[in-house]
Amino acid sequence: MTAFGYTLSSEEHPPGDLVDNAKRADAAGFDFVSISDHFHPWISAQGHSPFVWSVLGAIAASTDRIDVGVGVTCPTTRIHPAIIAQAAATTSLLMPGRFFLGVGTGEALNEHVLGHRWPRPEVRRAMLREAIDIIRALWSGDAVDHHGDFYDVDNAKLFDPPEPAPPIVVSGFGDAAIELAAEVGDGYWGHSPESDAINTFTAAGGTGPRYAQLNVCWADDAASARKTVHQMWPNTGIPGQLAQDLPTWTHFEQAAELVTEGDATRSVPCGPKVEPILESVRRFRDAGYDHLYFHQIGPDQHGFLDFWTTTLRRALADLDTPT
Repeated sequence: MTAFGYTLSSEEHPPGDLVDNAKRADAAGFDFVSISDHFHPWISAQGHSPFVWSVLGAIAASTDRIDVGVGVTCPTTRIHPAIIAQAAATTSLLMPGRFFLGVGTGEALNEHVLGHRWPRPEVRRAMLREAIDIIRALWSGDAVDHHGDFYDVDNAKLFDPPEPAPPIVVSGFGDAAIELAAEVGDGYWGHSPESDAINTFTAAGGTGPRYAQLNVCWADDAASARKTVHQMWPNTGIPGQLAQDLPTWTHFEQAAELVTEGDATRSVPCGPKVEPILESVRRFRDAGYDHLYFHQIGPDQHGFLDFWTTTLRRALADLDTPT
């Protein structure tokens, strides 16, 4: 059975709205929510980037049932892995058994802000490996001294370690990153409905849940939905390594000038019909993903949540019903 979730898009919504949307997703019967961790939005039109760990505390106090994950944080540059270990441990204790930690090698957009040089991909992967080792060591509750290639931890101990330790789900683009996820993660966070990624993950010994986000834009008419995607989420049409290496929202805005409405919406179901969303779900499930979550692009979160309640949830259940 596929688990279905809902995106809390930190780039598009202020913190209070993120908490309210999490409450609504909990009440609406989603299996989980994923909240993004950004210091900046990709473009100014998105308009927001609250501190995710503060928002997670409010979500913990406002929800009762739903699983909650960070999708994903970068524990290597902007925030030291020892601090991520403490933040995630505290969050997990506030929502026992419901929290999972998604991690990745990050994007220059968020990680350059302290003035560090943006490393090469192979260095970022090595940093992530060491960061995960530190996080898990601290989660044990033991005192930790660590002097590695990238980080120092001097006689640190979490007096409120997680019980039990939450899963660490590792994001990865490309074979080397996917193989790292298989080696050090408790699951995989993927990015496209291609079976090659899941095949690489499993061939490298990867186990656990496999997450992917599906961009959608529900609206009463498809034309307005396409316009919303082009205005609010043109970054989906920016190809390749640019999304990891562009350092500011202004650079993304310059790149997005080359993105047409067709480019931005090519893989995004737009409008009121359920079938295009179901087709997107089928592609990701056929590729091997078992945890799929919907990112409703734009301000109309209430409309999408109503659509989930009245139409989409039932249609997804029918996909799992033998004919």
